Amino acid sequence: MIQVHGYAAPRTAAQLEPFRFERRDPGPHDVLIDILYCGICHSDLHQARDEWGGGIFPMVPGHEIAGRVNRIGAKVKRFKPGDFAGVGCFVDSCRRCPQCKRGEEQFCEKGANFTYSSYEKDGKTPTYGGYSTQIVVDENYTLKIAPKQPLERVAPLLCAGITTYSPLRHWNVKRGQRVGVVGLGGLGHMAIKLAASMGAEVTVFSRSTGKEADAKKLGAKNFALTSQADTMKNLAKRFDFILDTVSAPHDVDALLETLRVEGALVMVGASPDPLPVAPFSLIMGRRQLAGSLIGGIKEIQEMLDYCAKHKVLSDVEVIKADQINVAYDRLARGDVRYRFVIDARSF
Repeated sequence: MIQVHGYAAPRTAAQLEPFRFERRDPGPHDVLIDILYCGICHSDLHQARDEWGGGIFPMVPGHEIAGRVNRIGAKVKRFKPGDFAGVGCFVDSCRRCPQCKRGEEQFCEKGANFTYSSYEKDGKTPTYGGYSTQIVVDENYTLKIAPKQPLERVAPLLCAGITTYSPLRHWNVKRGQRVGVVGLGGLGHMAIKLAASMGAEVTVFSRSTGKEADAKKLGAKNFALTSQADTMKNLAKRFDFILDTVSAPHDVDALLETLRVEGALVMVGASPDPLPVAPFSLIMGRRQLAGSLIGGIKEIQEMLDYCAKHKVLSDVEVIKADQINVAYDRLARGDVRYRFVIDARSF
């Protein structure tokens, strides 16, 4: 067994603290990764505070993992020691169901084995995430990161990047289309960069005037201040596609009315409360209201390669391990531009 240092929430709603635990020795198909950076996702905050329920404690969060391969199993073919490698939101799946065979392991019918607060395939060994010094993952669930990439800015792509890339690709966003991005946070800032890189004209929806300059710096052409009375009315039937990253109650009907005929509004933010929708907001324009969840391994690799080619990286604030609890409090207040990333060498 491999001795690992990290940070864990020892119980529900507790502050994170130093934690020592063991990883399995690499098997024939496993990759041992020295973690260099791990992003802090808003879902880490929710889970560490058990706001969604069902958390497995002690909990080592972290599913935006970037590092260097230390050792490989005897049958590993895709990696060698010294390679950059990443781990995203899940580390295994059943591999046999239609979704897994289609390369959409995130929708595994048996339930994907998530990177933390989950169980290994044996159903009893807890998974521990990337707030730690090392991780062991099957090579089939490990991502290749191109050489010479700034790993601290790549790490958030393993969740925030794929969460926004996948729906943009699935709904075939392309040059010349008008795309709306609702909310400017960890997800929203990646959505702007990616949609703009695909040639779309991007408009950011936000309640805060203070975010307009950042939105345009990130690649948005327009800024819609939703706190103004006439904003939504003036944008009626304008957009081909809207990506909604907001995780709080908001007016979905108003957003739907800004879509053209057959436009799509896709949710990647998860409001804790139900969001009412009037049927006529959909019916009158044959509009779509849909959701999207990260991506499968093949698509995550595609996204990493795309971002390397087009120089799309996350905007980050790098912190040391002993700043995690302060970062959580700041994240809860929305005080980050736009992703905290832990330097794992500080564990």
